Amino acid sequence: MLDYILRSAQEIQAGLSQSQKRGRSSWRDATGQKPIKQKAYLALKLFMDLGLSIILLPFVGLIATGLLLLNPRFNPGPLMFTQDRLGKHGVPFRIYKFRTMSADGLGERHATEALDAHRIGALGAWLRQSRFDELPQILNILRGEMSFIGPRPDQLEHAEFYIDHVPHYAGRFAVRPGISGLAQVTLGYAEGLAQTSAKAQRDLVYVRRASFLLDAQITWLTLVSLVAREGR
Repeated sequence: MLDYILRSAQEIQAGLSQSQKRGRSSWRDATGQKPIKQKAYLALKLFMDLGLSIILLPFVGLIATGLLLLNPRFNPGPLMFTQDRLGKHGVPFRIYKFRTMSADGLGERHATEALDAHRIGALGAWLRQSRFDELPQILNILRGEMSFIGPRPDQLEHAEFYIDHVPHYAGRFAVRPGISGLAQVTLGYAEGLAQTSAKAQRDLVYVRRASFLLDAQITWLTLVSLVAREGR
């Protein structure tokens, strides 16, 4: 699978090289020649997103109840963390997560700065490693803003910065963002412009090659990372 991803990334980079010369990239640059049959894939993917989200709602409620009991002792502050992100076609939306960092200074990190790891406590670290902090995003899925599989949405201010400084970054917005994505399971957490550029290339592979098979492979790699507790 990794060889296929790398080969696709090279093909897409070659295909988009001319658009970079025209200036600021657009999400339209990455869509390529999508066949009509993709409509069936997108419709079924939406149906599966909504169905699985409804099934998971009670589990999210159970985790939320446990955190309401544990947070006052181990992570004082609000249960939820919300933040503006950039979604499909560059439309902003508000994302929901279980808060994992101390409540002071949330959302103040610049796009080129490293993660504020010193603000993550033991409970927050467990949530991140298990990826349970991402579960409230099923609310975003039910609202039509996200999918289970797709490019991870960046903070609004960070995304606007990357659009101007990372070639073809805007191509990620051709599809709905996801709770897990190809770049996330193959490259891990991205920090800085170099890693963000690599992430954008992997996301463009997904935009161009999205299919049931690729979604299944990403889902499998996500489950493997959950078992290995590789979340960050």
